Amino acid sequence: MQKIGHFIDGKHVEGTSGRFADVYNPATGEVQAQVALASQAEMDAAIASAAAAQPAWAATNPQRRARVMMKFVDLLNRDMDKLAEALSREHGKTLPDAKGDVIRGLEVAEFCIGTPHLLKGEFTEGAGPGIDMYSMRQPLGVVAGITPFNFPAMIPMWKFCPALACGNAFILKPSERDPSVPIMLAELMIEAGLPAGLLNVVNGDKAAVDAILDDETIQAVGFVGSTPIAQYVYSRATASGKRAQCFGGAKNHMIIMPDADLDQAADALVGAGYGAAGERCMAVSVAVPVGKSTADALIEKLAPKVEALKIGPYTAGNDVDFGPLVTKEALARVKGLVDQGVKEGANLVVDGRNFSMQGYEDGFFMGGCLFDNVTKDMDIYKTEIFGPVLSVVRAENYEEAVDLPLSHEYGNGTAIFTRDGDTARDFASHINIGMVGINVPIPVPLAYHTFGGWKKSGFGDLNQHGPDGFKFYTRTKTVTSRWPSGLKDGAEFVIPTMK
Repeated sequence: MQKIGHFIDGKHVEGTSGRFADVYNPATGEVQAQVALASQAEMDAAIASAAAAQPAWAATNPQRRARVMMKFVDLLNRDMDKLAEALSREHGKTLPDAKGDVIRGLEVAEFCIGTPHLLKGEFTEGAGPGIDMYSMRQPLGVVAGITPFNFPAMIPMWKFCPALACGNAFILKPSERDPSVPIMLAELMIEAGLPAGLLNVVNGDKAAVDAILDDETIQAVGFVGSTPIAQYVYSRATASGKRAQCFGGAKNHMIIMPDADLDQAADALVGAGYGAAGERCMAVSVAVPVGKSTADALIEKLAPKVEALKIGPYTAGNDVDFGPLVTKEALARVKGLVDQGVKEGANLVVDGRNFSMQGYEDGFFMGGCLFDNVTKDMDIYKTEIFGPVLSVVRAENYEEAVDLPLSHEYGNGTAIFTRDGDTARDFASHINIGMVGINVPIPVPLAYHTFGGWKKSGFGDLNQHGPDGFKFYTRTKTVTSRWPSGLKDGAEFVIPTMK
């Protein structure tokens, strides 16, 4: 049985706590490894290593830090297939989707190559008699990230790339369900030239999370996961005086107007609703067709597409649409919510609960489910299902349709499909959701913008990656200076270069 430990001070460290969690192959249901769950002593060692390494890294000029990111991007491209295979083996994603997971993290690393520009401060000459004023963005010190199972490459890179580029040291506590890729990323950072101790990966459970939240050395915490845990992390971290950006659950609506291209909308819904078995915080889980004729036509187009979804292990080829759920418990939870939807009176147009794949009967597979006539009071509407389930909530008009995402407690992402520019503009302007798509079903911003939800989908003032990432991982110092005038003696005849 493979044992997965930690990555501390630039090297692999075996777990010493005696506690382990099973790592499954979701396609077969078999335990393929055991990951160590950290003790307080192991977390303390990682934090001490980070604290010792951080001052010299902060003193390294931004251009040299950017060169490490540049090399890291090269190594990610070199090892893309290796990373994707390891990710798929533990998570269950298809290989193309696993590569997309890596690439969306790689794009943040690319953005961080612009660190010298992004860290430039402001300057005012002559703010007073002989007085100049300027601001500097300086690193926080040691910071941490607690990341989820569903994007084991992308979200860690969303956290540690800007943190390291700003001159911080980083403690990563990834999900214990798929721990291999985060350690592989740390290895690549060392190969790229990052000094040891600056990126430590500590596997663990709630004990490790609490150790991060309570430690006085750690100055900031980033989290992605469910809303109850996001609220817990945010409240405990801020109570300890830390900065916190915590992102939680979602219930993403896609409104389909009568003038929309229904073929385009149906394809968008199938991809956004069932990709990665629905285990995405930006998955579309609610379709809102406006008008009976729009709804009837949409269901007619959706049902055969959902029935035709190809489900299987990542080894079955690149034409597989989605794979298994991550654990047996996740599968049972999703099926239970589908059962509840049937009990509450929703019309289960396509039932994927009994899907079974020959040779993989013990895998955590489930077919796509499609509900029609879902209402606001049903559990399947109110709850984040996080599985291959799409609910259709019919609306009589635009105002009724828009009220659904407006009044829902989650505010991560939303979309509208329409040919009318006035409708799209009104929707984008007035909706209380953090990320909006217009004829785009999964509006995840690119790396040079920021990612973040509103309402109970996000806690904290700053978003992930983009300019907000650099603001979150630095603090501003403003200097007011006055110097006597005068010139230095001596001359230098070599063209100025970075020293």
